[in-house]
Amino acid sequence: MTSVSPTREGYPTDLRALTSLRAFLAVGVVLFHYQLQWDPALGFSPIIERSRLAVDAFFMLSGFILAHVYGPSFPAGTFSYRRFIVARIARLYPLHLAVLAGVLVMVIVARAAGVQYDPATYTAEGFLKTLLLVQAWFPSLVGYNWSGPSWSLSAEWFAYLLFPAYALIAMKLKTRPWVLLFLGVLGFAVIDAVYGQMFGKVLPRAEDDMGILRILPEFLIGMALYGLGRRWEWSRGSAIGASAVATFCLLLAMQFSLDDRLVVALAAPLILTWSMLARTAKAGPLSTPLAVFSGEASFALYLVHIPLLVAYKGIASELRGIDSGFYMSPLELAGLFVVTVAAAAALHLGVEKPGRRWIRRRFEGRTPPPCGTV
Repeated sequence: MTSVSPTREGYPTDLRALTSLRAFLAVGVVLFHYQLQWDPALGFSPIIERSRLAVDAFFMLSGFILAHVYGPSFPAGTFSYRRFIVARIARLYPLHLAVLAGVLVMVIVARAAGVQYDPATYTAEGFLKTLLLVQAWFPSLVGYNWSGPSWSLSAEWFAYLLFPAYALIAMKLKTRPWVLLFLGVLGFAVIDAVYGQMFGKVLPRAEDDMGILRILPEFLIGMALYGLGRRWEWSRGSAIGASAVATFCLLLAMQFSLDDRLVVALAAPLILTWSMLARTAKAGPLSTPLAVFSGEASFALYLVHIPLLVAYKGIASELRGIDSGFYMSPLELAGLFVVTVAAAAALHLGVEKPGRRWIRRRFEGRTPPPCGTV
C-alpha cells in the first residue's frame, strides 16, 4: 500500500474507504443473483433485490477515482492518452480474458458432453463483442451469457475512451462543481426519458441493450462529486455522521423498493460522504488491510460469480437429472459463496495483479501504482 498522507486537493493517495466500499457493492451484486436462485418461500429481501443497482455506484466511483488520479495532469499538461488507455486495458483485460476463457472452455466441454444450454446466448457474435467489450454499445434483444457481468466493463471501456472529453468539461468547471453535478443529473434525466421511449424501461435497467447510456451521466456525476469533496473540510465526526446518514437513507430506500432512479441518486451522497471519511485519513475499520484487500479483489468477485454459478447449476442438474432452473438451498449458496470468494482472491493475486503489472511494464516501461482503485 502507498502512503495515506494527503497529496493533492486534501485527499490521500489511497482512498481506502472507497476501495472498501467496492467490496460491499460487489457482495451486494452477488447476493442479488443468489437471491434469484433460492425458493421464494424462504423469504425475499428488498435490499438485496435493489443491490443490482450497485453497478451505478461503480460507475460513479470510476468517474470519482479517475478525476482524483488524472485530474491534476490536465492543467499541468502531463496527461498522456496513450498511457491512460494502456492503464485502463491493464485494469480490465487480464481478468476479463481469464474469465472469458474459462467460460469458453465450459461451453466447449458442455457441448461435447451433450449438456443442454441456451445456444442463443452463446453465439460467435456474442463472444466477439464480449471479447472486444462492445456488447453494451448497441441495442440488443438477447443478452450474452459469455461473461454476464462484463456488460458493465463494456460501458466502462466506452467512458474511458471518452475520458479526455469528460476531463475537459470538468477542468472548465473546476471552480463550479455544482454546475458539473447539475449537468450530470440533467444528462441522466434526459437520457432516462429517451431510453424509456426506446426500450420501455428506466435507465438503471440498461445492460446489454445500450448500457453505455447508463454510464454516460453517472461517470460525470462521479467527477462532480470529486470536485465537491476536494473543496470541503470536514472533521472526523462530521464525516462519520454524514456517511452514517447517507448509508441509512440509501438502505431505507432499498428496503422500501423505491424507484430505481431514486436509489441511484442516493448512491451519490454515499460516495461523497465515504470519500470524506477517506479524506480524514481515519476511516477506522474501512481502512484495515482486510477491508482494503476485499475492495481490491471485488472486481474479480464481480466477474467470476456468475460463471461459477452457471457452472455449478449445470453440473448439479446433470448429476441429479433435473432441470438447471432448480432452486438452490441456503447451504448450497453458502458453500458456493465461499468457493467464489476463494476463487476471486486467487484470480486477483494470480491473474489480475501480475497481468496488470506486465501490461504496464511492457507498454509503459514502469511499474503501476499498487492502489487497487487506479
